[in-house]
Amino acid sequence: MAVPTPKVEIGFDLTDTGRGPFLKLDDPVSGKLDDPNWVLGGTLFYDVTSKVKSIAISRGKNRELDTFETGLANVVFNNQDRTFDPEYTLSPYYGQIIPRRSIRISSGGEYIFWGVVDDWNLDYDPNNDNTASAACSDAFSFFTTQTLTGGTATPQTSGQRINAILSSADVDWPLSDRSVETGIQNLGADVIADATNALDYLRIVAASEPGSFFVGRNGDVVFRDRRTAPTSGGVTLADDGTGIPYYGMKVVYGNELLYNQVEIGSVAAGTAIVTDTDSAGEFGLRNLTQTGLLMSDIQAVEDLATYYAQKYSSPEYRFEEVSVDVDQLSPANQASVLALEIGDVVQIKFTPGNVPPAITKYAEIIRIDSGIDPISHTITFGFSTLDFALLVLDDSVFGKMDNGNALAF
Repeated sequence: MAVPTPKVEIGFDLTDTGRGPFLKLDDPVSGKLDDPNWVLGGTLFYDVTSKVKSIAISRGKNRELDTFETGLANVVFNNQDRTFDPEYTLSPYYGQIIPRRSIRISSGGEYIFWGVVDDWNLDYDPNNDNTASAACSDAFSFFTTQTLTGGTATPQTSGQRINAILSSADVDWPLSDRSVETGIQNLGADVIADATNALDYLRIVAASEPGSFFVGRNGDVVFRDRRTAPTSGGVTLADDGTGIPYYGMKVVYGNELLYNQVEIGSVAAGTAIVTDTDSAGEFGLRNLTQTGLLMSDIQAVEDLATYYAQKYSSPEYRFEEVSVDVDQLSPANQASVLALEIGDVVQIKFTPGNVPPAITKYAEIIRIDSGIDPISHTITFGFSTLDFALLVLDDSVFGKMDNGNALAF
C-alpha cells in the first residue's frame, strides 16, 4: 500500500510581490475581471508540500474527565535553499515567514489539522541538511490570549452561552468556523469577572453541560452536548482480521477514574454531594469535586452528581490507545481511518496474546495523534471506553438498558 497523499498549505500574503494568481490590468490572461482564477490580492494558501520532511500532530485529551487541550502540529521543512529563512530576500515567501500565518494539513483529501504557525525554528547543519520547523497550534491558542469584559450573563443553554462568548466583541470568532449544538443544560445569570480568560470560561460552560468542547480537524470550534448520541455499527478496529488492523494496544485497569463521592457545585444554584455507599465500602472513599459550574437549578446539580457517582463507581477496564499504520491499509480503509474525528465511536476487538476469545468494547475517540514522513503515516487513537453511556433509543448496543446504559438527565 502507499502513504496517503499529504498536503501542507500555508497562508501567505504575496500581494506586494506580484508572485501569485493576482489580477494584472491589461494582461490578456490575468487581466480578466470575471475570471475567478485571478484575484486582486490578499492572503492565499500556497502548497508547500514539496519541501516537507515530516509532520507531527497531537489533538485531544488523555482521560475522559480532562479538558481538551490546544491542538498542536510541527511541520519540518527542507530548508537547504533558504526558502523558509525570514532573512533571505530571494525566498518566494520573503516577508511572510512570520508567526500567525494560517496553516492547513490534509492527508488523502481529509483535513487533519488547521491552525496557525506560532514559531519558525531554523536549524543549520554543517553538511547543509538545514531545516525549518513550523510549530503550530489550533484556535484554542487564540482563545487563551483573549479576556472577557466583566458583566452578568444572560440565562441560556450551554450551547447558546458558548455562541454568545464566541460572538462577543472580546472574541469575535466567525460563525462559519464553528459547529455548536444548542445544549441541554440551562445556565444561570452568573457574574463574569472582568478579564476572565475566554478559554477557561468556555471550558466551564462545557463542564456544566457536561459536553465536549474542542477544535475540529478542519479548524471549526466544536461543542457537542451530553445527548449527542454514540452510535454503533461504524468503524471496527480489530486484531483478528474482522476489522481495520492496529498495533500497540495499551490497556488500563485501575482506579484513575474511580470516584464514589461526588461534589458538584454551581455558582448559581448551590452544591450537591452524592455517595455510592456500595463502592465506598468496597474501595474506600474516592472523591471527585467540580465546583464553579454554572447550572441554574439545584436539581441539575444533583443529577450530575448522581450520574458521575454511578458512572465512576467501579474500576475501569479501558482500551487506552491503539496505533494504525495508515500506509498499510487498503484505500477504502485509509479513507475510513482518516475521516475519524474526536467524539466518534469505534468498536475495538482485542485478543490478548492471540488467545481467543476476543474482548470487544465500544469506545469514544478522545485523542488523535498523527506522524507522517515520506514512507509512513501512523495515527494513534486515544479512547474513553463506553461501558456506561446515556441510552440511545433504537441503537443495537446503546439502546439496551441491561448493557449499563443510563437514561438521559
